[in-house]
Amino acid sequence: MSTSTSTDRSAAPPPGAGWTPSPVERERAAYRSARARRSLLASTGSTVVVLVVAAVLLVTSPGWPRVRDTWFSWDKAVESFPAVLDGLWLNIRLMVVCAVAIVVLGLTLAVLRTLRGAVFAPLRIFATVYVDLFRGLPLLLVLLLLGFGAPALDLTGLPTSVLFWGATSLVLSYSAYVAEVFRAGIETVHPSQRAAARALGLTYAQSLRFVVLPQAVRRVVPALMNDLVSLQKDSGLVSVLGITDAIRAAQISTAEDFNYTPYVVAGVVFVALTIPMARVADRVSRRRGQGPVGGHL
Repeated sequence: MSTSTSTDRSAAPPPGAGWTPSPVERERAAYRSARARRSLLASTGSTVVVLVVAAVLLVTSPGWPRVRDTWFSWDKAVESFPAVLDGLWLNIRLMVVCAVAIVVLGLTLAVLRTLRGAVFAPLRIFATVYVDLFRGLPLLLVLLLLGFGAPALDLTGLPTSVLFWGATSLVLSYSAYVAEVFRAGIETVHPSQRAAARALGLTYAQSLRFVVLPQAVRRVVPALMNDLVSLQKDSGLVSVLGITDAIRAAQISTAEDFNYTPYVVAGVVFVALTIPMARVADRVSRRRGQGPVGGHL
């Protein structure tokens, strides 16, 4: 052992020369590269096998010719694609506007739930009831209640557009979930951080703004990204109110000849939009050492 160590030291480059890996290090690197290649080949091979088996089962099923004509018609896909794409643009705008409102409202609710002191009890109760109510109600039910019920009230100063009330439903439901994500981040900040901030002379609001919230938000970014992906998908639920988004456009095109290919087109464009967002969420999670949101590929 001592002989090998003295040999490695004698083979070390003189000070100032460029570093070159030792034979042992090169052997380790070659071993790791070989393992990586084997792992890549195994994962690629197993994936190809699964896809081939699934394709064979699909195309050999008795009803495949009928499914191919009514769900995977290329001509119908080309015909319906522009309308579905126009509808998707509405989904994207709806998602962006709702995401901003959800973050603001969710953070406000989380702060209200974490306020200390008996005088803030009404605010804590309000935030708790709000979160419990809208986490318990299905989003589709909230959409139907507000989309068809609220415009009938003809409230002064509020629009009667079903798009407005559809967006409101998304904000109300998702802000309840996001509030709990923010609250979890706030609760993970150690009390000593707040105590140190107060010892430095910061007020409660200043310690919350400059010490607690920056740490809390950084810790829950992966979970927020995951909620954003879910919001992008659920924005398609506004189609139940008659709003012409991507799904509604597909439904209109399907009603012309009962060919369901436009639904497949809508699914493809939603997936094409969701996958990059999911990969960004995984990347953010890995950077923070929390693992990917949707599991390793």
